Amino acid sequence: MRPHDNSISRRQVLGGMAAGSLLLGAPALVQARQASAHVVVVGGGFGGATAARYLRRYHPDVQITLIEPAQRFYTCPFSNLYLAGLREWDSLGHGFDGLRKQGIEVVHASAEQLDARGRTVKLSNGSTLRWDKLVLSPGVDMQWNKLQGYDQAAAEHAPHAWKAGAQTQLLKRQLQAMKDGGTFIMTIPENPFRCPPGPYERAAMVAHYFRQHKPKSKILLLDAKTAFSKQALFMQGWKALYGNMIEWVGQVDDGEVVRVDARRREVETAFGQKHRADVLNVIPPQKAGLIAERADVTNASGWVPVHGGSFESSQVQDVFVVGDASIAAPMPKSAFAANTQGKLVAAVIAAQLRGQALPQASFSNTCYSLIGPDYGISVAGVYKAERGRVVEMPDSGGVSPLDADARFRRMEALYGQGWYSAITGDIWGG
Repeated sequence: MRPHDNSISRRQVLGGMAAGSLLLGAPALVQARQASAHVVVVGGGFGGATAARYLRRYHPDVQITLIEPAQRFYTCPFSNLYLAGLREWDSLGHGFDGLRKQGIEVVHASAEQLDARGRTVKLSNGSTLRWDKLVLSPGVDMQWNKLQGYDQAAAEHAPHAWKAGAQTQLLKRQLQAMKDGGTFIMTIPENPFRCPPGPYERAAMVAHYFRQHKPKSKILLLDAKTAFSKQALFMQGWKALYGNMIEWVGQVDDGEVVRVDARRREVETAFGQKHRADVLNVIPPQKAGLIAERADVTNASGWVPVHGGSFESSQVQDVFVVGDASIAAPMPKSAFAANTQGKLVAAVIAAQLRGQALPQASFSNTCYSLIGPDYGISVAGVYKAERGRVVEMPDSGGVSPLDADARFRRMEALYGQGWYSAITGDIWGG
């Protein structure tokens, strides 16, 4: 068997852990009835919706309210495929009727204020909810003006498209309107930020669109880092499919952007070099979603420190934070990571409410990236909690092999499609 055959077997096993991860460690359901506690979950994405659904499974008697302003949740995963013309917009949207069928109350409003001592959360619809346990899955917010000249207004000219929605659709319209022979520039921040491989998959998907419709165009990636996730695999794939269309400039070669003029679609690097784009995609530095800051669970980094064995806030008792907002390195800020964290939190809360021992924390992550319609790559990892921190398990995970054949790359692309169908069905399905 070739080395990459072993690799694909490992990823298949890890992919299968997506739905089942933590089920073996979940507390046994107890038949005795008890007074129903109220668990409020803020955020209906990969982390929050998972926590709500699995808490219902682990503790049928608990009262669960999910707070999410959107009627349909549009996923960042696969939004790059929408830019490439490989996915329809509606296919990225997921409703909440499946959760309602599980007996979960879904309220379409925003969480505006949170009182940890009084255990209340005030919503944008004017109502106030009391909670016994609170789960926050607020995702990320942009750090406006951390990059000089890039504020919320600038994003209407140079979209970040790092939250799936109107920004993603704006970026696609700009790409469609761009002349053939134009230049697409993407600026990429330092770590940490949502979805570390995401910018490089986006570059590939934009290149795919250009190859089909604007073959004389160029892509310039200006990166504040010296290296990035799956770098050798991405660069090999870019070269194989798109030749010299994509140019990556890292920090040491003056890739760090320090100033943006969004109206002129111009950026300036740390050494004073200026670049002008026909379409400018600025991915700014990020932080935990605003409600986490209002809940006093963030630290000076802008992110949320948590106990690795439970994902309970290190700063506020009975508040749990999952997904991109949490500090969980070496786990990446990914949809799969949020999903496994949500399952852990559901099991932990169920155990706490029953006075049982907490489950053993273990996590998995697999991140698929598409370079072309039939060209996929992936990275996988397995993690555990150790002395209150998340650590990677030795000799686990890994990345796709370099120089794999076309069949292998095609299968990885198919596995990515399967992963998306499985995880969205697991979370939002009926």
